[in-house]
Amino acid sequence: MPYLEMDSTAGKKRKRASKPTRPAAKAQSKQVGNQEIRVLELENQIFESRKHYNNIVTLLSTAKESSDAGILSCVALCRVYARLYASGSMRKSKAKAKGMSEAEVVIVQWLTERLNEYVDLLLDLLGGEASGLTALTLLMRLVREEVNQRGQNAWTHGTFAKVVHSVLNGHLALRQEFEGKYFSEYADIRFHTLGLISLALKDSPDHANVLASGIQLLLSLTPPTEETKLTSFYASSQEKNKHSALNLSSHKKDAQAAWLSILSSPALTKDQRKSILTSLVPTVIPWFHNPTLLMDQLSDSFDLGGATSLLSLSGLFYLMQERNLDYPSFYTKLYSLLDGSILHSKHRSRFFRLLETFMASTHLPAALVASFIKRLARLALHAPPAGIVVVIPWIYNMFKLHSQCTFMIHRLPRTTPEKFSSHSQGFADPFIMTEKDPLNTNAIDSSIWEIHTLQDHYHPNVASLARIIGEPFTKERYNLEDFLDHSYASLIGAEVGKEMKRTPEVEYQIPKYVFGGEIRENNVLAGLMQTVISSS
Repeated sequence: MPYLEMDSTAGKKRKRASKPTRPAAKAQSKQVGNQEIRVLELENQIFESRKHYNNIVTLLSTAKESSDAGILSCVALCRVYARLYASGSMRKSKAKAKGMSEAEVVIVQWLTERLNEYVDLLLDLLGGEASGLTALTLLMRLVREEVNQRGQNAWTHGTFAKVVHSVLNGHLALRQEFEGKYFSEYADIRFHTLGLISLALKDSPDHANVLASGIQLLLSLTPPTEETKLTSFYASSQEKNKHSALNLSSHKKDAQAAWLSILSSPALTKDQRKSILTSLVPTVIPWFHNPTLLMDQLSDSFDLGGATSLLSLSGLFYLMQERNLDYPSFYTKLYSLLDGSILHSKHRSRFFRLLETFMASTHLPAALVASFIKRLARLALHAPPAGIVVVIPWIYNMFKLHSQCTFMIHRLPRTTPEKFSSHSQGFADPFIMTEKDPLNTNAIDSSIWEIHTLQDHYHPNVASLARIIGEPFTKERYNLEDFLDHSYASLIGAEVGKEMKRTPEVEYQIPKYVFGGEIRENNVLAGLMQTVISSS
């Protein structure tokens, strides 16, 4: 453009001692230097006199160019408006209060319009991978000056709200820059961002980017403690004014609202829900004034099944144990997870870790504990060896913890009718496998004949482990962690790695023929096979 051209003497103001370069590179370096000088001249003229305010339009035009001059102009405009904010030149109310002329008010209005145009330009640059981080730095510099001049209203009705909206809809690098440089560092930015997240989710609940960004920002928060103090503020006006941003209780209130907005969003995916539930106790619950508000969300998460159900129960159990939540159907829901797939699931280890925690109380009813023991013993009949070797030590630990259930180990008929029935018709198991309420399954009147059956299991490790139930309970308890990570590969590897003391006998008598050849009278199968071959 014509106004960017310098006169012949402008280039002589700066002399650079540089190494000899190629003519093209030298010309390019000179051009960049000339552009920088021109931008600095336009900026300095604005500072010298108000009659040069039109230079702002020139800088805006240059800033729209995708070149080095465009970046230089953006930086220069940031310095210009920071100076105007500091001098009070951007406040209409101040101009009117001092009885200034209408012309002065028009100038402030014109500056504000150019500022809005500049902010929109920077917001557009936020979407670029290369220019986004620079634009974010410039916008946050304007946010600081704006808040210091306009007060608290500028957080929610000014440039900052637009910045947060763009960050929530922006790319990953932009979110990480905002999180690490501003959101995690400054209490006032964190406080007002939490409120804006709730508003953004309310305005666009199905927006996937806003939801993912909100989860990332909230999970990055350090949970508050009683010793947590809010001392770091981005805008200096926070320290002068008594505002809710100075109060940790207000932070927790806004964080609670943001989490509830996220958990109730219909756009929340199963993976996102699992990531939240995984961090529920250490990261999410500390921000809640009233954690029982999560009960409905956790109940809805349980209905999704799989690992999500386990994680939701873990959160409910924490609320019951630590926050005195009354949730009578907890063990009924836990019992419903004991289906045919649980011992085949990849989440088997996590389930038994949680199950051991849930059943650790000695105040649980014996009928309830017996139902869990009996159902897992029944499921073990159809389970892989890696699942069975977890069930048996868990049952052993339950018997040691709940001695009222030990009658299930070896139950004999007591009355004469029971003895007669068992001898004539066999044992009738009173356990009701289809009953959903663990208190009504009649498991306490049954026995664990399933474990006795497993003593003849084809896998020697399973058979040996099953025999511990029939032996004296001399061991205090088994460490379940020693059995959780077994698989077919680990079990086979353990067998293959054993040192054999003698060669095992595979067949006591080696036959000469299987199908065909010499047919003996007692080889009925060979005779049938010969008949089939001859008829074909």
